Amino acid sequence: MKRILYMFLVLLLGCTKPELPTPTPSVEKIFSVSESSVTDGQSIHFDLPSAGTYILTLVDVESGQVVSREKFIGVAGENNKKIYTKSIVSKYLYLILASADNAQISKTKLTLN
Repeated sequence: MKRILYMFLVLLLGCTKPELPTPTPSVEKIFSVSESSVTDGQSIHFDLPSAGTYILTLVDVESGQVVSREKFIGVAGENNKKIYTKSIVSKYLYLILASADNAQISKTKLTLN
């Protein structure tokens, strides 16, 4: 009986999957490149120089019209926001990060998928 329990225990431990560490994907800052491709609901990451009120604006490349504008309170260092593009008709947009007094901090071009 002890042999059967011992063999059962060996088989049970032998069949478990080894625990492998899951790789963490590298986070690319949206304003570190001149052009990015985004999908609906994607998180974007960016750095802010200091804590305060900032504005993210989406502008249509062809017409120059503002498509979306979001005012938020950011923290110094890395920040992340989700970008929703399902209802936007245009395929090419500029993403502009500005301070509360509308001084442009960063700008990049987005291609919507």
